[in-house]
Formats: sequence, C-alpha cells, structure tokens
Amino acid sequence: MAEYLLPGTALTQHPLEQLTAMEIQEARRILAEAGLVSDATRFAYLGLVEPPKSALHEDATNTARLVRAMLWDAGLSRSLDVRVSLTTGQVLDQRELNPAVDGQLPVLLEEFEIIEDILAEDPQWKTALAARGLTPSQVRVAPLSAGVFEYENEEGKRLLRGLGFRQDHPGDHAWAHPIDGLVAFVDVENRRVNHLIDDGPVPVPEINGNYTEAAVHGELRTDLKPIEITQPEGPSFTLEGNLLSWAGWDLRVGFDAREGLVLHQLHHTHNGRRRPLVHRASISEMVVPYGDPSPYRSWQNYFDSGEYLVGRDANSLKLGCDCLGDITYMSPVVADDFGNPRTIDNGICIHEEDAGILWKHTDEWAGSNEVRRNRRLVVSFFTTVGNYDYGFYWYLYLDGTIEFEAKATGIVFTAALPDKEYAYASEIAPGLGAPFHQHLFSARLDMMIDGATNRVEELDLVRLPKGPGNPHGNAFTQKRTLLARESEAVRDADGTKGRVWHISNPDSRNQLGHPVGYTLYPEGSPTLAMADDSSIASRAAFARHHLWVTRHAEEELYAAGDFVNQHPGGAGLPAYVAQDRDINGQDLVVWHSFGLTHFPRPEDWPIMPVDTTGFTLKPHGFIDDQHTLNVPASPAGAHCGVTGGSECTHGARGVTAVAHSRGPDFTGGGQDQGHPCDDVRRAVGHCSPPRRIWSPGWRAPGSSAPRAPACARLRICGCGCRCPN
Repeated sequence: MAEYLLPGTALTQHPLEQLTAMEIQEARRILAEAGLVSDATRFAYLGLVEPPKSALHEDATNTARLVRAMLWDAGLSRSLDVRVSLTTGQVLDQRELNPAVDGQLPVLLEEFEIIEDILAEDPQWKTALAARGLTPSQVRVAPLSAGVFEYENEEGKRLLRGLGFRQDHPGDHAWAHPIDGLVAFVDVENRRVNHLIDDGPVPVPEINGNYTEAAVHGELRTDLKPIEITQPEGPSFTLEGNLLSWAGWDLRVGFDAREGLVLHQLHHTHNGRRRPLVHRASISEMVVPYGDPSPYRSWQNYFDSGEYLVGRDANSLKLGCDCLGDITYMSPVVADDFGNPRTIDNGICIHEEDAGILWKHTDEWAGSNEVRRNRRLVVSFFTTVGNYDYGFYWYLYLDGTIEFEAKATGIVFTAALPDKEYAYASEIAPGLGAPFHQHLFSARLDMMIDGATNRVEELDLVRLPKGPGNPHGNAFTQKRTLLARESEAVRDADGTKGRVWHISNPDSRNQLGHPVGYTLYPEGSPTLAMADDSSIASRAAFARHHLWVTRHAEEELYAAGDFVNQHPGGAGLPAYVAQDRDINGQDLVVWHSFGLTHFPRPEDWPIMPVDTTGFTLKPHGFIDDQHTLNVPASPAGAHCGVTGGSECTHGARGVTAVAHSRGPDFTGGGQDQGHPCDDVRRAVGHCSPPRRIWSPGWRAPGSSAPRAPACARLRICGCGCRCPN
C-alpha cells in the first residue's frame, strides 16, 4: 500500500487521504516563500494531485504528496497553474495562462460578493433602476458566469453578468420579483460595468414566494406520524481514515473543491477474493444551459463544477434533516480565496438504509415463501450553487450494484413572463415565468474490472422479422458491438434498442468462460439541446453524447477541460478523443453524460420538490454465484417493543424502522378491538409469531367499508397489519 510522510509530522497517511487543514496551510506557505502569494493573490482552486494510478496499485512507500493551486493575481492580471510538493516543500512547476486561449480560472467567492457593490456605484445601473422606481438597496443581483460570446470589449477579462431581483425586506424571497428587460455585463477584474442592456421597465411580478411563511404554506399538516430509523447494534460499515468498508465493499472516500465527492479504489470481496472494480469515480463536470433566446438570457449557461466549484460550495449537513438514521460524517477541508483552510463541518454523510426487496418468491410446488430485504450503503453530500441545490448520492448494494443519483431542488430561475404564450418559459405563478433549461452531468469512471485490461461493448436489442426460423415472429436477440477506438466510442443511448454498455476484462474469465464485467445502464435522457454551432455546444461538448470512452491518461480529469470559465471551447473530451487511441483491452476511462431537461411546472414554485437523475452499473458475469443467497431472512414476525408502534428488524445486524403511531388501518378505523392481529397476540402474548392470521377477510366492527383482502398467506404481522398496544 502506498503511503507518505508529511515533513514535521509523525502521521503516516494513505496518499489518497483528503487534504488536511495543516496541508493547505503548508501549501500556502510554500507558495508564499516562492514569491507567488501577495496581498493581491487569490486562490481560485487548491486540491490534491493524486499519485499515478500505477503507483497506487503497487507497494510504493515513497509516494510524494502533491497539491495543485490555481492563483489569480489581480495586481498583475495574471493566472497561474502551479504544482507544489508537500513532501519536499518545493514548487515543482508553474504555468501562466493565456485567458483568450486557455480560459479563466474558476470564479472567486469574492467576485460573487462584489458584483452588487460594483453595480450600486454605476450611474447607468442606478438610472435603469430609478426608471423602475427602485434603488440599489432594494435589489439583489445574481452573479452569473459570463460564457464566451461576441460582445465588445470582453476578451481576456474576468467577467460576470448580473440579473436583478427586487427584495422587499431582508427575509423576502427575491426570486419572486425578477427585474426583467435589464442585464449588466460586469468586468470584475477592473470593478466596472462593461455593458448594460436596458429595454425599459417590465412589470415586476408581485407574487409572494416566501415559502417558510404561514401565509404561503398554509396550516401545517398534522396527519404525518414520526418515522425513526435506529440501528441498536450500530452501523454495519467501518470507517478508518478515509477507508470505508461494508458488506464486501471497500473504497476510499475523497473530496475535492471542484468535483466534490471522489470515490477511489472501489473493490468487491466475495468468497475471500478481493477484486478491483473502479479506480476512481467522480462527477467531473455539470452544466446548466438555458433555452431562452432573449438578449437578457441567451448567454445563460453555468458550469457548476468547473466555474463555481461544487465541492467548495458544499453544505454542512444536519442530523435528521439531510441524512436520516445512524449517520457517520466526514468534514472535508477546502481552501478559501486567500488560501486558508476552511472546514465544511459534516460535509459528507455516510449511512446505510433499507432498499426494499432484494429477492422474493412464493413457490406453490415447494410450498415455500422466501423473501430477503435489500440494503445499500450511501455516501453523499449536498451543495448550493446560486438558486439550485444538488445532492450527489453514491449507492452500493448487496448484489454488487453501483448506482449514482443526483437530486436537484431549490429555486427555479425566474423571469417576468412576457406573455402566457411565450415559447421558452413556463408560467409558474401569475406573471412569473421559469425559462426552460437542462441540468447535465458527466460521470468519469476510471474502470479497473479485475485489473487495467478493459474493453467496452455496445449491446443492442435486435428485433427479427418473421421467417422460416421465426415462424411466429416472436424472436429477438442481442447484438454486441466492440468499441475498439476512441473515435468509435462516442455514442448515444437508444431506448428503442434497450442499449447498454458492457465493460469487461478479456483477460479474466468467469466460470462460464466469459469475460467478467459490469454493464452501464443509462437513463437515456436528452443530450444538450442547443444548436451544434452554438458557443455552449463547443464549450459543453461532453453533453452532446451519452458515452465517451478514452484511454487512461493522468492529466485527463475533466469532461470540459481544466479551465472552463470563459474558455472558447473544444477542450476536454473532444480534445481527448481526437487522439483516437486504441481502447480494446486497455486501461480506459468511461465517461457517461446524463441529466434532466426541465420544463418547469407550477408545482416547482416557490421551491422545487426533488427531481432525480443518474445511472446504474450492474455486475454482468462478474460474480460466479448468486452471492445474495447468504443474506439472512428477517425475523419471522415483528414485535411491539416500542410503545405505540411496531418494529420490523432487517437482517443480521438490525436496521429497525419504527413507526411511532397507531399505524395504518385496513378500513381507516382507529379502534384496536377486533383487529385481526388480536388472534396472534392472544396466542403468543406479543406480535411476533405466525403462520396464518385470518381468512377470508376482516373489517372493524360496525364499519361499512369493504372487507379487507383475504390474508391466508400473510405470515408476518408487523409487515401486513397494525399490531395493537
């Protein structure tokens, strides 16, 4: 196992451990001593440079601990990309960027904060607001990344664009009151307004969007009983440093200011054999392009990872709200604009949860009824980027499945609706519109199925015509297409063909003689909706296709390239695949694009219920036997060990779902007398036995409701009816 020793400490760590506050301070010290930090210097990004993949899978004991820093010097108008060795205390290399060619460094938190001050001092902005009966003190400005367009006097400058929203009082939900017909193009480097588009006053929507106020949400409902998740023996996983182990899985949990969660060295163990699956998994980029062609919004497209840094913007999670159950937290550390460490308390949530039925069958011939419950390990974090909040959830299951789910919530971006028939936005409240947009993600999966010799095949359903070999026309089969080179592996999902992609190791065979592998199941959601010759299509080319496969290269980490902010386009995946490398039986990386295309609904206002998107990786010939047969059955029954509720304990180490309520009634009645579980209770004194409970049906005494369905085969009281007190 590779390890490193930080000078001045007695702690030996794994080289994939998350950066510590002390390491961030040390990196800043080294940069300052090298003359690269002044009062005008800001840290746009600071993160771990991971050791080479080959070194991590060898017994390398002298792995250097490296850090990458992106430094903006406002005094010199200079952007630097620097690598530092914490091991030797030296700057290894540095490169100055040409903004017109390379793009700009990520947006600084300081730049987000100063845009309102810049506009408040601008005469044109104040005049435009005055024409609308407003002053700068009444207006909040959304600081938005600029993109690259043919506007005058923008090349080479650090820019943001600003849209205004009226805020009636300090706690007012300003997104309800967009100030339309007005946008400011701001040079944040020189603290001045470059350009203003003002088409005159547009009525500001007056809807109340204060969703935490009783006047908006109404009387709080009282029909929801508490649900508590308990694990009396503690969780089934262990966490040592950043090494997480659970139910045959082990991995290292990383965190990066740009990507957020990064899963390293994902292994699966079965029958004593520990096998590699994924070397590194992350969401390398995310873009939110808008479809409104008006001059105030035609430039709207945000790269939440490359421009805004989703990891830096991660939330501090609260027990019982963001995560539920027996939670273990990790508190990652990132650098602020000045290169000082900032801890995100409880930024990463780790827990396990019930995941429904794992498998089940009632066999009339054998007279058996077997069911096993599934559970999953969850590693997650939440981030807030402007108006939207995103949850990033990685799931590991007992059957070997790997799943990623993104959860989008928060506030839809609003506009004053020109008219009810406007073709590019939804009316979500009277006079209030929400422009159409997408949330598109790129997962980077550095695969290692039983080693680094991997390949990808495309699997399609093929319908066969009627004929001599198919007289009834019922036959269909599956076509396998090898993706041998990078140019062949830029692919799109096809739901009509049930298209999936099988990632396998031709040098490792299962008991059937087939290559071991995993299959990627895409959702097949729409790709980037913008015109092929648009600026955003060039800058977010990764989102134009669902699948890209590249030969592994240490420096190719980001789907849209290293410097996304104001990049002219063509970086990232298009540049990677232009090399057209061999990917047949090679060390390869699978890039999967997926996401949401959002035509907002009135129900999305004033706050949007969670919408989800993601993908699944399932073992396909990887495990020789049905390895979930060893999952123990839940105890044969439930017991009333909690006052006023019932419990159903799941598996060897219990995950107990406790419903502290009177429980659901078959007829809606609230009386316990005459309940069918009484027969069980009288027989054994509590609610845990059973064989058969009642037949043919039951209803509460005096009720006119239909009789409940017969439950002749219902064996578990707690899972089918309410246990009385």
